[in-house]
Amino acid sequence: MRFLIQVVANAEVKVDGEVTGKIDKGFLVFIGLTEGDTKELAEKMVRKMLNLRIFADENGKTNLSLSDVSGGVLAISQFTLYADCRKGNRPNFLKAMKPQEAEELYEYCLKEIGKTIPDVGHGIFGADMKVSLLNDGPFTIILDSEEIF
Repeated sequence: MRFLIQVVANAEVKVDGEVTGKIDKGFLVFIGLTEGDTKELAEKMVRKMLNLRIFADENGKTNLSLSDVSGGVLAISQFTLYADCRKGNRPNFLKAMKPQEAEELYEYCLKEIGKTIPDVGHGIFGADMKVSLLNDGPFTIILDSEEIF
């Protein structure tokens, strides 16, 4: 499982010209799922993400978590986080979880985030989404379950 997390001043996602999710200060997180990912792993990844202390405190140190700053989360499903670009110039996505399983696990991630964060926006799984954001920092982190658990 991979989460690409961007600290944002604001972000939104549109599908067919309609806003489906929007937040002010917080995390824009792209969620990539691969074969073998589980609900238990999703719980660990969400907990890790929500506890990251990457917002500046009163002294300018990255010492505050999302909850500390009353931030929101805009979560977008992103199978392309499992692109394999080793051969040729056209990526393959064979490592990405199959869509039906991935949608169920993505929805589970949303529920887990919502247990702690009241402001959760999201895209529509499998849709052509237009994401806009104002990076804050910029501050971008990749959480890869294979590297941290």
